[in-house]
Amino acid sequence: MTEGKIIKAISGFYYVLSEEGIVQCRGRGVFRINNVSPLVGDLVSFQAENDKEGYIMDVKERKNELVRPPVANIDQAILVFSALEPEFSTTLLDRFLVIVEAANVLPIICITKQDLLVNEEEINQYMKEYRSFGYDVLMISSTTEEGIEQLRPFISGKTSVFAGQSGVGKSSLLNVLNPELNLKTDDISTHLGRGKHTTRHVELIEIGTGLVADTPGFSSLDFTGIEEGDLANYFPEMYRESGACKFRGCLHLNEPRCAVKSAVENGEIPEYRYKHYKQFIEEIRGRKPRY
Repeated sequence: MTEGKIIKAISGFYYVLSEEGIVQCRGRGVFRINNVSPLVGDLVSFQAENDKEGYIMDVKERKNELVRPPVANIDQAILVFSALEPEFSTTLLDRFLVIVEAANVLPIICITKQDLLVNEEEINQYMKEYRSFGYDVLMISSTTEEGIEQLRPFISGKTSVFAGQSGVGKSSLLNVLNPELNLKTDDISTHLGRGKHTTRHVELIEIGTGLVADTPGFSSLDFTGIEEGDLANYFPEMYRESGACKFRGCLHLNEPRCAVKSAVENGEIPEYRYKHYKQFIEEIRGRKPRY
């Protein structure tokens, strides 16, 4: 048997990259019986029937996985947000940050379309704040290619997923990183105020020495699997302060002598981050139980 990595999955076929090249494989029937679904990014063992076709025999243990989009063994998520068109949203960004960190994926914030900005003061302030939380933040333009070379070292030698709102320029950015891709892009829908979906399936594509998952985007941004007591762990600035709270297990809501609330009151933690934290807590508390 040969080992490789699934780089594309379409209609029950899995395209596995190994040292011998790419082989189109089907999954063994036992996977369906055991409720195992191979994902793009999976390391697998496969039995080749010939140079072009084979069967996946085993899926190796995953270090992490995302559900929607379905992709596994990701080193980092490049969260692509536009400075304008669509408008930059800290609420949506914080939602993405929580979801990818909860999946044990390293987030990197990449802000595009800076060339459209008339006044960069507000976006620069956000960049400064998110860097202070501990995130890498890059400012990039696919049009002018400014900042592109800052991104390449982050991608080199790693498996990354590009994620973000439709219309923020993910495919355009990938085309600049590797012009041979020629990925389909569309303009923003002026009626809906968001981008038209242009990516139809998950696929790992080569960018230099790295692999990047071009995906249809996150079709769900809920907090499934995240408990309210763990949420603050995914807000790095809150996690740092929480050790000084009076009560162990403090939820930073109504408890006395809460270090996180004090940091918000003192301006050490931005109010919008704390507002989002409370909003997400309410969502987690309000979700329907699964049996």
